[in-house]
Amino acid sequence: MKLAGKKIVLGVTGSIAAYKSVQLVRLLIKEGAEVKVIITPAAKDFVSPLVLSTLSKNKVSVDFFNDDSWSNHVELGRWADLMLIAPLSCNTLAKMAHGICDNLLLSVYLSSVCPVMVAPAMDEDMWKHPSTQRNIETVKSYGNIVIPVAAGELASGLIGEGRMAEPEEITANVIRFFLSSKQLAGIKVLVTAGPTFEPIDPVRFIGNRSSGKMGIAIAEEFRKRGAEVILVLGPSTEKIYNEIDEVIRVETAEEMFNTCIKKFPLVDVAVMSAAVADYTPVNVAEEKIKKNNQSLQIELKETKDILKSLGSIKKEGQILVGFALETNNEKENALKKLQSKNADLIVLNSLQDEGAGFGLNTNKITIFDKKGNETSFSIKKKSEVAADIIDTIKTLIDA
Repeated sequence: MKLAGKKIVLGVTGSIAAYKSVQLVRLLIKEGAEVKVIITPAAKDFVSPLVLSTLSKNKVSVDFFNDDSWSNHVELGRWADLMLIAPLSCNTLAKMAHGICDNLLLSVYLSSVCPVMVAPAMDEDMWKHPSTQRNIETVKSYGNIVIPVAAGELASGLIGEGRMAEPEEITANVIRFFLSSKQLAGIKVLVTAGPTFEPIDPVRFIGNRSSGKMGIAIAEEFRKRGAEVILVLGPSTEKIYNEIDEVIRVETAEEMFNTCIKKFPLVDVAVMSAAVADYTPVNVAEEKIKKNNQSLQIELKETKDILKSLGSIKKEGQILVGFALETNNEKENALKKLQSKNADLIVLNSLQDEGAGFGLNTNKITIFDKKGNETSFSIKKKSEVAADIIDTIKTLIDA
């Protein structure tokens, strides 16, 4: 049983998907978890507390006061190893995002000291409304884990996004969470992310379209699995939702190079996913360059090759991973980079692939290793791509 000894508080809110919570309790119990259920008053219209109590073998909590006894929300919040809210209705999501505490479930949520995982469920129009999406981003920023909604037939009869993930998928996410939380404990990791900005004058720079999404996703996935993570982040506006041990902000390729050279000897794994500028201006104007009705020529010089430099000082046992964003001769260029930089893995993504590239929430990759293995993955969300990359790295760690 994969959840033996784990204590889970399951929150059920007022959504038609609440009927799936019955199967969810059965699956969690089957995997060995101890489950205590809290439902909102609205959820009682969709699922029977008696059924949930019978399956969980624990009394279901609904209100602050039941039969002259007080439901201790602080105690429940401290008892659990994980709080799981499934389904998470649009209404409860909004309350979580804004700290509203008007029922027992929300009181336990605000009192919990354990990780919180949620599985949203609502109609497509509600799911896609800007306020809902903002609330999702807000609860993520608090460190909560959001299980993606599914697409399919909805209670309204429409077909679209907003379905709660199936109980089997939610259970798999719970198992994965507990298995991965200590999977890489004791491993130290260096990750680079984002672009670099190479100054031309005090207001202008040479840069690229990298958002930093992929590198941040990799850093967060490493942290979820228990690794100690140093993230060297270029000028990115992306939010970091999971606590990273050390985040070092840099602007230029030179700053990123110096930081990586300093930190690399301290780590077991380095993943160079930043889009570092290949060239930087030879001279930087001290004042803003003014138009003078003439062409402007800027002399550029090569920046220091971070991946190659780390490859040259890599010690036995260290794992070095590089990225290759290509527009042509993708495989040939990736393999050349793998060999010339003394990397252990190269992650290739191509701008020719729809859904891959800068600024997107999805990516499509192929991973090459020194043994000649080539593993291609379908287009996925960058959080899922990060998991694929780290799964591959873990095979090297375990070898």
